[in-house]
Amino acid sequence: MSETIETAAPLTRRVGAGELPAAGRYVIDKSHTVVGFVVRHMMIAKVRGQFNEFEGEIVIGEGAADASVSLSIQVQSVDTRDAQRDAHLRTNDFFEAEKFPTITFASTKVDQDGSGWKVTGDLTIKGVTKSVVLDVEFNGAQRDPWGGIRIGYSASTEIDRHDFGVDYNAAIEGGGVVVGAKVKIEIEAEAALQA
Repeated sequence: MSETIETAAPLTRRVGAGELPAAGRYVIDKSHTVVGFVVRHMMIAKVRGQFNEFEGEIVIGEGAADASVSLSIQVQSVDTRDAQRDAHLRTNDFFEAEKFPTITFASTKVDQDGSGWKVTGDLTIKGVTKSVVLDVEFNGAQRDPWGGIRIGYSASTEIDRHDFGVDYNAAIEGGGVVVGAKVKIEIEAEAALQA
């Protein structure tokens, strides 16, 4: 007889004030995940963009110290809903996509932060690697209609693009610059447990 949802193993467990999904390897579902960024434009507005091609995984162990996250992003897939701007972002002025085709993140440490998590890791852009800390919220776990298990996370951090050699800018009349230095990274991730 097949296992019913009522008798199935729990999908999550309490860890201190927080919650973790069942241990295992979860592969990021690209069709239900957004890897986005926000940057100031002309000192007065925020422009949002995202990367459409990426892959990654979340490995959950028995505790936070056993967890890890990895993500590889294809720079050519940058999408700000403006083809001309996207083409400029791929050039040497910004990402140098031909020379540096991927952006990567690999966690080095996971710490509990109240009911949330701090994920420290190495972010590499244009061949430059810096340690960054993601603020992470676990959004829960669910069984999908096909018997699989899926988990959701929200993560964010802020970087200075100049730290990674993304230095292009232009001055504007009256002071200021066209593109802000600070870039907020926002990830909404769904991942599926692998058998």
